[in-house]
Amino acid sequence: MKSLSSDVAFSPAVKRVQSERGSRTAYARMERAGGFETEVTEDLREFLAQVDTGFLATTNADGQPYLQHRGGPRGFIRALGPHTLGFVDFVGNRQYISTGNLSENDRVCLFLIDYARQRRVKVWGTARVVPATQELLAQLAPSEGRARPEQVILIQVSAWDVNCPQHIPRKLDASEVAQAIQRLEQRIAELEAENRRLKGTPP
Repeated sequence: MKSLSSDVAFSPAVKRVQSERGSRTAYARMERAGGFETEVTEDLREFLAQVDTGFLATTNADGQPYLQHRGGPRGFIRALGPHTLGFVDFVGNRQYISTGNLSENDRVCLFLIDYARQRRVKVWGTARVVPATQELLAQLAPSEGRARPEQVILIQVSAWDVNCPQHIPRKLDASEVAQAIQRLEQRIAELEAENRRLKGTPP
């Protein structure tokens, strides 16, 4: 039987549960239409440009999973080709759990979420840790500041899919909230000045 891109998530056990709970028909229809995306599309590039938060799931050789948060300026995860994503890994607490896991099991899942726009994307693939060369740093545009690049993580994309927005809490970036408040305060000041002028009240 021909393998499908969505098989990376829909194992026989998953499909059995889908059948038991009534969702298999809908997902089988999706599979007949081609399954999950397998190449980096313009839609995914646009989504990545807005993302400042991601979670990288790895597993060690014994099957113990680990989920690591990765954050940065918007667009810190970038497409380096039709099947490759990359991001700079900065010096942190030096536990190296993800790095160690990848040395013995290269399978990963990257979970990306945009709280403000209530969107999320799942990316499956394999990953490897490579040196943070000047060439890669130039392509991945690391953030300015004290953070020191230690290495780069490259993800070879096998499949990716968009999650529905249901149950995603709406959270706004603090800088966006500050800008909105500043605009409101400026507008209030303008209206108060206009009100005083109309009343003939000195400022």
